[in-house]
Amino acid sequence: MTQKVPFDPFTMWKEIYEKTEASWSGVLQESLGKETFSEGLGQTLNSYLQYQEVISQMTEAYLKQVNMPTRGEVSNIASLVINLENKVDDLEDKIDDTTAKEDTSKEINQLKKAVSNLDKKLDKVLALIEEVNTKPAAAIPAVSTKQ
Repeated sequence: MTQKVPFDPFTMWKEIYEKTEASWSGVLQESLGKETFSEGLGQTLNSYLQYQEVISQMTEAYLKQVNMPTRGEVSNIASLVINLENKVDDLEDKIDDTTAKEDTSKEINQLKKAVSNLDKKLDKVLALIEEVNTKPAAAIPAVSTKQ
């Protein structure tokens, strides 16, 4: 018995694709390899770049006419804002450093005064001790502890 194979349209399309793809691939490879294709592609690219430049100029002129900022102006302002933020940060750091130094110098001055007061008190104590050591006990006047 012979089996009948049902008609499969996908198989038919696949065979057509494979046959035509091989022939078209060769034709396209040959066309792409020619210098005239490269020249034509270069001319197309140049035309597109000129078109792009004209559109850019027209857009910029329109934006100026309606008093709107251009992309370049917005980016300039953004860079100026960033620079300003950096400068403000630097100033804050300098202010913090200065106030820290002032606080430290105030504390140092207070410590100097305290040490000076202690030094004077120690001098008085040493003077009184010498006085006590050099005089007899009955001749020493009563010493006041208040200052």
